[in-house]
Amino acid sequence: MRAHGIDTTPSLRRSGSTPIWVSLVWRVILALGLVGIALAGHWIDRDGLRDNVDGAISFADVLYFTMITITTVGYGDIVPVTEQARLFDTFVVTPIRLFVWLIFLGTAYDFLLKRVWERWRMKIIQSRLHGHIVVTGYGTSGTEAVAELVRRGTDPATIVVIDERAAAIEAAEACGVNVLQGDASRNATLEAVQVARAKAVIVSAGRDDTTILILLTARGLAPGVPLSAIIRSEDNEPLARQAGATTVINPASFAGLLLAGSTQGEHVADYIADLAAHGGRVALHERGVLAAEIGKPLSGLSTGLGVRIHRGETAIGFWEDGAKRLEVGDRIVEIVPSAMLP
Repeated sequence: MRAHGIDTTPSLRRSGSTPIWVSLVWRVILALGLVGIALAGHWIDRDGLRDNVDGAISFADVLYFTMITITTVGYGDIVPVTEQARLFDTFVVTPIRLFVWLIFLGTAYDFLLKRVWERWRMKIIQSRLHGHIVVTGYGTSGTEAVAELVRRGTDPATIVVIDERAAAIEAAEACGVNVLQGDASRNATLEAVQVARAKAVIVSAGRDDTTILILLTARGLAPGVPLSAIIRSEDNEPLARQAGATTVINPASFAGLLLAGSTQGEHVADYIADLAAHGGRVALHERGVLAAEIGKPLSGLSTGLGVRIHRGETAIGFWEDGAKRLEVGDRIVEIVPSAMLP
C-alpha cells in the first residue's frame, strides 16, 4: 500500500542473536588491539625507521607512522630502512591493515547495508510465510499462548505476533518470533502476514469488541483457517462464533470450571490443568480416524483413550450410541500420554 509515494505496507521484524552495541564494542576493541600490536612492534624496533625530516624518531613519530601505514601506504617521510623493520611491515603490519579495513567495512555493513539487507530478507520471509501461526495481541493470554506453543515444540520462526504496542512487540521479538506492529483489524495488516496461508490464528486483543472485529477481518481474508479467540463476556461468545471463530475460550469460565471441579475432589482441577498444559503427564490430542479403525468402537483405540468424536457438525461422547462405530471422516479427540506427542 502506498500513500503519497511512501510505502506504508506493514513489514515483519525478527530479532538478531547479538545486540548491535555488543558487536560494535567488540570490533572497536579488536581494531585497537591490532593497532596496538603494530604500534608496539614499531616502537620496539624504532631504530629500523628513518625520519627524512629531522632524523629523530620519537613516540609521536612512531604513532604517526603506525596509523599512516595501517590506513594508507604511507607518505614516505618516515620509512623502514632495516631488513627487520621491512619484514615486520610486510608480514605483520600489512595483514593488520587488511583486517582493520575488513572491520571498518563490516561495521559499515552492520549499521548501513545490513538494515537494507534485513528489510529485504524479512520481505522474502513475509512473502513465503506458509503454515505459520498468527497471534494477534501479546498481552497476558497472547504471551502465555506463544510460550506454550514453543514449549510444545513449535519453531518460534513459524509464529507471527501482531500488536499495536511497541513494548509488546519488543517483548515478543525477544522470544525470537516474527513481529509486526500494527492494527490486526485492518486488512492490510493481516494480508502482510499472509493470514490466508496460516495454519491457525489466535485472537487475544484484550477487548471483546476488538476481538470480534479482528475475527470478522480474518475470516473474510482466510475462510478456511481455524480461528481461536479469547472472549471475556459470556454474552459475546455467540457473536464471536458468528464472526467466524472456530474456538471460543472464556478465561473466566475456564477458571470457574477449575474452581467448581475442585469442590468435587482435590484432584479434579489438577487433572484438568494436567490436560491443558504441555508439562502435564497426559494431553488431549485431536486427529482423523485411521483406515484400520473404521467400524471399530471409540473405546477400541490403541493410541489413547477416546473421549469424543466429531462427525460433521455433531459432537458424539464416548457414552453415546454413535461412538460404537467409527466412520470415514470422523475426527477423534483422545487422551494420550504427553510422551507420545511429537
